[in-house]
Amino acid sequence: MTDELPEGLPRTVPVRAAFDVLVRFSPATLVHHAVRSTLLAADLGRRLALPVDDEVLAVAGLLHDTGLTAGFDAHTEPFEVAGGNVAWAVAAGAGWPTERRDRTARTVVDHMLDDDDVPAVERPEGYLLARSTGADVSGRGLEHWPTTLRADLESRWPRLDFRETFSACLRDQAARKPASVAAAYVAAGGADRVR
Repeated sequence: MTDELPEGLPRTVPVRAAFDVLVRFSPATLVHHAVRSTLLAADLGRRLALPVDDEVLAVAGLLHDTGLTAGFDAHTEPFEVAGGNVAWAVAAGAGWPTERRDRTARTVVDHMLDDDDVPAVERPEGYLLARSTGADVSGRGLEHWPTTLRADLESRWPRLDFRETFSACLRDQAARKPASVAAAYVAAGGADRVR
């Protein structure tokens, strides 16, 4: 796996820091998923002409599953809240104002919601990340992206053992945090629908 910042992401210090944290603490399969999801979200945001803060989307997108990793798993908090806390800390380190830090953390939390539950204009980064992660995890809504883009991303950032790794992470979160969104997702058969 390369530590070169993926093409298509903003070339800024906060995005570089988020990518460094992602690579340092996540297995390759989650790194690849985070990059694919972030780039899918950015593409859809451009095509829908939503008022997106590109840096917020990139930092949140790259770090959205860090709460699943051993280094950042919270004992009692849902993984998306733990990942949001990681994103908030990276944003704080970048000197972003509190409102922008909170927006970044909220975007990470939003990724676990149904995209219909995240208002596209008020929280565009969360809406886009919910759509892109849903597409990358289960294939839901993949038709919203060009086949050539999807094929290119999966060629450069292959799925590896994503299905097995991600399903195991979800089941672990569900078992330890039964009131979490992950637990509801697993109870509804979501862990079996990982593509």
